[in-house]
Amino acid sequence: MRQKIVAGNWKMNLLKEEAESLASEVVNMAKDETPSDVKVIMCTPFVHLSKVKSLIGNSANVFVGAQNCYTEPSGAFTGEISAPQLASYGIDYVILGHSERREYFGESNEMLAKKTDAVLANNMLPIFCFGEVLEEREAGTQKAVVEKQLSEGIFHLSAEDFGKVVLAYEPVWAIGTGKTASSAQAQEMHKDIRDMVAAKYGQEVADATPILYGGSAKPSNAQELFAQPDVDGGLIGGASLASRDFIEISKSY
Repeated sequence: MRQKIVAGNWKMNLLKEEAESLASEVVNMAKDETPSDVKVIMCTPFVHLSKVKSLIGNSANVFVGAQNCYTEPSGAFTGEISAPQLASYGIDYVILGHSERREYFGESNEMLAKKTDAVLANNMLPIFCFGEVLEEREAGTQKAVVEKQLSEGIFHLSAEDFGKVVLAYEPVWAIGTGKTASSAQAQEMHKDIRDMVAAKYGQEVADATPILYGGSAKPSNAQELFAQPDVDGGLIGGASLASRDFIEISKSY
C-alpha cells in the first residue's frame, strides 16, 4: 500500500505569528479530522522550521519539511542551509527541484542529484519535484523532459535509497497560467512516471513509490485527482496557507 501524502509548500510566505497560528491549526485539525493513514507535511521557510517542529510535537501523522538545502555539509556558502543543519533540528522532509528553484535559481539536474544524496545521507526524505513547462507540453515532449529530469536527478540511486524518495510531478504549464490540467492528464503522466520507475528499478519498487501531483490542487478538485490510480497525494501551494483548505484536501482520499 503506497503512502498517502499531502505536503504543503508555504513558499516565501507568512510572518512569525502567522506561521505559528497556521501550524497550530493544522496540527489540531489533522489530529481530529485527517485519516490516520494520510501523512500531512508542512514545508516552511527556514526561519519557521524549528518552531513548527516544536508545535507538531509527537503527532503521529504531521511532519515538517524544508523547501531546499545545499549540496555541501558546511563551509563558506553564505546564505545557504546544509542537510546536516536541517537534520540537527529533526526535520523530516526536504523539497528538492521545485519548478521555482529550477527556473529562478538555475538548479540543474546534476546539482539536484547532489542535493538528493545529501538529504538521504542525513536520514531525511527528499520530495523530488520535476515537470514540463508550457512550451514542452505544447510540443508533446513532456514525457522525454520528465524522463531526463528523473534519469539525471535521482535514477543514480540504489533501489534501497530510491525507495525513500517521494516524487512530485509539477505540470508547470498549469500553474498560474490560466490553463488547467485535467485529472485524466494527471493520471496519464503519473502512469508514465511509474512506468519509468519500473523500467529502472522493477515493478515492485514502482508500485511502492508515492507520486504527488503538484498542479494547484485545492479542495474542489482534490478528491477527483486523488481518485486516480497513480496519484498518491498532492504537493499543495496556495491552499496550504489556509488551514481549513489544507485539511479538507487531506480528507479527499
